[in-house]
Amino acid sequence: MPRDTPLRRSLTARLLALSALVSLCSIAATAWLAARTTTGAIKQEQTQAIADQTRIYRQLLGYAATHPDWNDAEDTVRRLAAATGQRIVLATPRFEPVVDSAAPAPGPAGPGTASPRSPGAERTALPRTPTTTVDPLSVDLAMLPDAPGDRIDARAVGPFRLTPEEHAALRNGMEEQADCLRSVLGIEATVTDDPAGRPQLRTADGSVLGRRCTTPMVASAPTRTDTAALADLTALVNACLARQERGPVTLSLGSDGVPVGDARQDPPTSACLTNARRQQLVQYVAPPMLLFVGAPADTVGPTPVLTAAHPGRITEVSAAVLVVTVAVTVAVGLRLSRPLHALTHAARRMADGDLSARVRVTGRNEISGLAVAFNAMAERRGELEELRKAMVGDIAHELRTPLSNIRGWLEAVEDGVATADRALTGSLLEEAVLLQHLVDDLRDLAAADAGELSLYREPVDIDELLTQVANAHGAQAQASGVTLAVEPATAPEVFADPVRLRQALGNLVSNAVRHTPSGGTVTLRARAEDHSVLIDVADTGSGIAAADLPLVFERFWRAERSRSRRSGGSGLGLAIVRKLAELHDGGVEVASTPGAGAVFTVRLPLEGAGAGGTARQAPTGP
Repeated sequence: MPRDTPLRRSLTARLLALSALVSLCSIAATAWLAARTTTGAIKQEQTQAIADQTRIYRQLLGYAATHPDWNDAEDTVRRLAAATGQRIVLATPRFEPVVDSAAPAPGPAGPGTASPRSPGAERTALPRTPTTTVDPLSVDLAMLPDAPGDRIDARAVGPFRLTPEEHAALRNGMEEQADCLRSVLGIEATVTDDPAGRPQLRTADGSVLGRRCTTPMVASAPTRTDTAALADLTALVNACLARQERGPVTLSLGSDGVPVGDARQDPPTSACLTNARRQQLVQYVAPPMLLFVGAPADTVGPTPVLTAAHPGRITEVSAAVLVVTVAVTVAVGLRLSRPLHALTHAARRMADGDLSARVRVTGRNEISGLAVAFNAMAERRGELEELRKAMVGDIAHELRTPLSNIRGWLEAVEDGVATADRALTGSLLEEAVLLQHLVDDLRDLAAADAGELSLYREPVDIDELLTQVANAHGAQAQASGVTLAVEPATAPEVFADPVRLRQALGNLVSNAVRHTPSGGTVTLRARAEDHSVLIDVADTGSGIAAADLPLVFERFWRAERSRSRRSGGSGLGLAIVRKLAELHDGGVEVASTPGAGAVFTVRLPLEGAGAGGTARQAPTGP
């Protein structure tokens, strides 16, 4: 079959485009979400790792600043490892492990180190680059940006460390100052120890208090420890300045307990002071150690990172998903479009007049249901086409017969062959009445089809209606030798058009009398059932074959095609009955047993006007 639909508008192409778009959006959304989630997780992990490394470095730096060696660092390292979940290794500048949180307990300690390398440490493969170096005399500013400018840890005080007696005396004096400030000046002040262990008087905002009460300030005078250490440091600084041919300086302790020079201190003096402090403190702090912080594993290795191969892998997987989606969509699209093409081809054949066009039904899905409905429609159209052809022929026959009779008799009178007497006139009148009856039936059907048939509704007594219909057709029944009986009605009144209702029941009675042999009976009865009134017209005639029951209400249909016009009627009576029943918002049905007669039942609602036609209230009064 030639393709009439452009490829870009076909169902397969649209399904393919939609599927590809959905796949691309899904892949892009998934990749974006995965990238965002992974990036966030990595950043969070990195932030946590940096925070853990900073914590570990700060505490180990404090240990080194307050201990002359690493002999007792094992407990501190293991405690930090347990708290952070990281593996911590301290090694010498020659990459010899000294303390390992994952190694067995160390053996006897050597001078300046925690212990010789344990068997577990010997198998440790350290990275080429350590996390940092733990040296309290040279703080890593990348790890601790808030470190002092000279990069000497504030906790490394060495000979400046106060004795317990000196510390207590200083603290007591500052407590007196704090009480004075709180009570006299109304300033909230507290005494706390700074990182070097020296008491300091601070206000509520954390700044060192500069205002004093009349109580003597114990902190203003250096202690014996401060004096001795400051003298040694001054000697080292002046020796450095002498080598540079510069004059000596006098050192003092700042408010934070850190030695400072005089107000004229210049860069050379600051450099000499820093070097002298390191020289003075080197024997009081632990030696520098390489710090390795990593995942808790048997070996400390580099952290896995994303490389350029990962985006390529993501692209390959996305392309594979897209290819599979396109392939599946093409297969499904072709499977869906094939029966649709067959339906389109069959519909075009039917439009061209081929009423035998059918489609093959396979499967049990929506398209199969569409194919079944199409075949049923084609069958129905074929039946209606046959009925239409038969109706045209019947109309032509019904009109031709009386017209031929009228024309023949009129020509005979004109030629003098017949005399226009009373008998001929009566015969011609009878033929004209038959023509008028046929035209009236056709007009009623046309008006009902167009929705222009008016109904004049009023309350109708069913018992009286059945009696009127029986009296109107009594002569016809008597002439045919048929008994016309009316059973007492048990139904209430209905709101209907009495004229149209008598017409519908009259057609049923007339049809029953014609098909009931002499000696038979036609019975009229009515009953109420399910908010409806059922009116039965039953006969004891020949009945209707089961195959013909669906066709009895079709126009011009007759069970015996050879029956004449006078014996078989116009073929429109039952079609009119159905239309009138539908106009009353009801219906008509038939049940029959061949050889035992038939029962036609008209169903009318008890309330409301019918939906079809034009419902009007009957006029009242003169």
